[in-house]
Amino acid sequence: MGMAQVDVDVLDQHVRERVRREGVDPQRDSAVVRRIAETVVREHDERSLTGAVVPVDDPAAIVVELVARVAGFGPLQPLLDDPAVEEVWINQPSRVFAARAGRHELTNIFLTTEQVEELVERMLKASGRRLDLSTPFVDAQLPEGHRLHVVLAGISREFTAVNIRKHTVRATRLADLVELGSLTTRAAAFLEASVRAGLNILVAGATQAGKTTLLNCLAAAIPGGERVVSAEEVFELRFPHPDHVQLQTRQAGLEGTGEVRLRDLVKESLRMRPSRLIIGEVRAEECLDLLLALNAGLPGMCTLHANSAREALAKMSLLPLLAGENISSAFVVPTVASCVDLVVHLGIDAQGRRRVEEILAVPGRAEAGVIETAPVFERRDGELRRAGGMPPRTERYERLGIDVHGLLGRD
Repeated sequence: MGMAQVDVDVLDQHVRERVRREGVDPQRDSAVVRRIAETVVREHDERSLTGAVVPVDDPAAIVVELVARVAGFGPLQPLLDDPAVEEVWINQPSRVFAARAGRHELTNIFLTTEQVEELVERMLKASGRRLDLSTPFVDAQLPEGHRLHVVLAGISREFTAVNIRKHTVRATRLADLVELGSLTTRAAAFLEASVRAGLNILVAGATQAGKTTLLNCLAAAIPGGERVVSAEEVFELRFPHPDHVQLQTRQAGLEGTGEVRLRDLVKESLRMRPSRLIIGEVRAEECLDLLLALNAGLPGMCTLHANSAREALAKMSLLPLLAGENISSAFVVPTVASCVDLVVHLGIDAQGRRRVEEILAVPGRAEAGVIETAPVFERRDGELRRAGGMPPRTERYERLGIDVHGLLGRD
């Protein structure tokens, strides 16, 4: 076993030397790295016939390991390549977890502290973001679209904590969510009509409930003649549209300058003549800027962490207050009531399946600080069923020739 490991280390060195000699960027040109690895393993095999070196038992497996070492992320690469794995995290070098179908398990991967540091360094190099004592945590995107979150040791106890949330595309349109059992056909048709009609939609749910996936599917229903501008902490939105500009935040440089916050992006996006505004996730005072844009008549969508549709509206009414002392609930609550048209709440069932739990309409009225709501769909007896509520702005549907009453019908 030890001899085989020595051989892999030697082959690893040969591959790295050729990668350097050919001027290959291993993060971007993994296919070239694979070709080099195959060549090195083949040459090694040919030399083993003379007895000069130990033969390789499984050349294909060695090639995979070499590519993972040089171009990928070492021992984590098999988990990243596994389509069933949704998220990977490292609590400490000997405790690497993976999540499948909403449930997590401890893997048999054992790393050293040095390996974790090297992996983090390689991942951040690929993303263009950095981690140091002045910025001890970072959000970044890996080349495959996976989202990386790192907290430096010292902020997390003893060891650097790493989370990799994989970009697994299981649904790109609302019809895909119907096939996956997240939505009913009627609810999907209603949401698609609502997007086309330009209603403002808030997607709410817990972590990993599928908020970004649903936002992608909703955005895919935006008519092609409209101009879409999106703003995110890290690029995660991916939907087909002929006129879409994506904006992403930026952390401060070594001098402490150059930071671009989500709030800045929302303000800048309004100067780009958008027909639609999409905010990946609203967490703080940028909620005020989004509300002001919606209040000015610009259709928009966003996601927000919340445990129910009504809690999402309450949080949407609270976050703008973080923007300053001169912002009051007396302004914010009625503005939320008049700007948000629909709230779609997502949940995860006991089997780890993501599904829409509720679609709530916001008629536009607030009384005594409470926003009036009307459920359009709600989950009863495990099924997403039609409730009595109707969406606001029905004239927008009519303008497009959509019979929203006929579309919704009754259960």
